[in-house]
Amino acid sequence: MRLVGAEISVLSLLMMSLHGAAALTHSLKYFYTASSGVPNFPEFVIVGLLDEVEFSHYDSDTRRSEPRQDWMIRVTEDNPQYWKRETEKSMGQQQVRKVDMETVKQRFNQTGGVHIVQRMAGCEWDDETNEVKGYNQYGYDGEDFISFDLQTERWIAPKQQAVLTKQKWDQNRARTAYNKNYLTHECPEWLKKYLSYGRSSLMRTERPSVSLLQKTPSSPVSCHATGFYPDRASLFWRKDGEELHEDVDLGEILPNHDGTFQMRVDLKLSSVPAEDWRRYDCVFQLSGVDEDIVTKLDKTRTNREKPAGSTFIIIIIIIIAVAVLVVIIAAVVGFKVHRKRNAQDSSAKCPSSTDGSDVTEELNPKP
Repeated sequence: MRLVGAEISVLSLLMMSLHGAAALTHSLKYFYTASSGVPNFPEFVIVGLLDEVEFSHYDSDTRRSEPRQDWMIRVTEDNPQYWKRETEKSMGQQQVRKVDMETVKQRFNQTGGVHIVQRMAGCEWDDETNEVKGYNQYGYDGEDFISFDLQTERWIAPKQQAVLTKQKWDQNRARTAYNKNYLTHECPEWLKKYLSYGRSSLMRTERPSVSLLQKTPSSPVSCHATGFYPDRASLFWRKDGEELHEDVDLGEILPNHDGTFQMRVDLKLSSVPAEDWRRYDCVFQLSGVDEDIVTKLDKTRTNREKPAGSTFIIIIIIIIAVAVLVVIIAAVVGFKVHRKRNAQDSSAKCPSSTDGSDVTEELNPKP
């Protein structure tokens, strides 16, 4: 798995995770990111993800580990000093990654500039088979640097600059034993504990809204599903009940700001006669939900963007309408002023208890 590069944000860090895991597979992952020369971004960040949901956060600006989900507050019921200890460990990791940054920059013979060192460590647990998988990987400036192979208990160095680190870490048997124990025992235990806190939220299901979109008559039809949870879902096109694999383009599962997800799949219809559209439909399937959402391809249900010419005509109509409205308002105001002046002329002959001078001054200010 390739680690993120220099163009980063907290959100992009979160989305490095593997989508589409099996329905009964849960994951616990930590991303440690040290940066150099990145403006408006902390020099060090730790993000904890449980089943792809951020549940803990630390950065060098706040220097404090904090919960990102309400259910993580429950951890202090069992461990009152949990967040204090997490903060202390995170501050220690901050110093370690700072040294890592300088070491790797020297290996690549670099000094200034924008650079990113990231570590991703975690595990996956299948609650049906009890199978556990672990990973401990390092990346530098968007490329893999070194990773731990749990099967061989050896480090893999895809870059020549990482060979020296590989040799040192392969010889450090204590480090190897610690990594193996953490990935196969300690990490899964914490995963199960956190899962017990957030099960009601993490195990929920939310069905999406599905819509068909087409920019122009010659553009592909995009089937867009948004607002679903969890991210273990599939979206595909069918023709006559058979899933299509050609002339389709499946997009990635992306996060929404409210914690749900969205995805799309495009279908090319340039060579399909209009009368054959009814043979196509889009199918959305969500893990844990038996009923599929099937959307028939129908031109009357396809939202199409207005052509540029139509938009221009609409703008012209609006401008004309506004101009007419301004003329009408001006005419009405002028008529009222005229009547007011006539009334004032009459009041000189027949005195009235109402003085209209305030209104006259407002509408006709004297120089």
